[in-house]
Amino acid sequence: MTSPIWPKPLVSTGWLLENLKNPKVRILDSSTHLIPKPDLSLYTVLPAFDEYKEGHIPNAQFIDIEHELSTPHPELHFMLPSAELFAETLSRLGINGETMVVIYSTTNHWWATRLWWTFKVFGHANVAVLDGGFQKWASEKKTTESGMAATVDQGNYPVREANKTLIADKDSILKRLNKEPASLINALRREQHEGRGGVNYGRKGHIKNSINLPAIEHVNQDNTFKSINELRTIFSETLKHNEVIAYCGGGIAATSVALALDMLGHKNVKVYDASLTEWASDETLPMSI
Repeated sequence: MTSPIWPKPLVSTGWLLENLKNPKVRILDSSTHLIPKPDLSLYTVLPAFDEYKEGHIPNAQFIDIEHELSTPHPELHFMLPSAELFAETLSRLGINGETMVVIYSTTNHWWATRLWWTFKVFGHANVAVLDGGFQKWASEKKTTESGMAATVDQGNYPVREANKTLIADKDSILKRLNKEPASLINALRREQHEGRGGVNYGRKGHIKNSINLPAIEHVNQDNTFKSINELRTIFSETLKHNEVIAYCGGGIAATSVALALDMLGHKNVKVYDASLTEWASDETLPMSI
């Protein structure tokens, strides 16, 4: 069976069912929980490993984004891994440079888009998110398995440097806020953007001059992404900008913006990896409510 080439950012549950036994395909479960702290200043990270063991798509392997595919940091969660760590982790999962990788989540869809974006940052083109995630797979009563996935042969993933054109930091945002036109999108829920509720990362509100296009509104009730026409309406103003920067609390939900815009053919999208976890903690950086 030949390795499928899939240039689109999504695959259907039907496609994945047909390719469950394709040795050129690897399936990753990236599910994670964020438990808000009592003061709502931040959250505790809990990989959804117990849920994975209870039931997952056949042959899917669990990946702990926080502990297996992030650079440790004393204050920031989910910072991109080094090229070496990325290659080492993928090799352990039996993934090579040309492997077709399908990612899903049992929690919010943005955990899958985060891993999709990470693959893109390190130059892996043959990657897609399962549209609808585990929720749709289970609702269609497709086969699942419990326990741990079968052991896979060690892969030989090449070390590829990160594509920095896909990454934003606080300095690049400040530069564009003051000098260059850009579309700056907050992917958090509306109550967080407006400072009315939810985790606030130390200061309520949003980065000054940013607009709110919540990641939760990019998908339908069945967890599938909205249609091209619906997404085009949601991002109508954004599409007028040559460059887009997306952020959220920790660079996770923001990747839903990156994937949605990829579906619309807009490739010049950066994700602010540290997002509000860094920005809101610095009183010198401008925020609005």
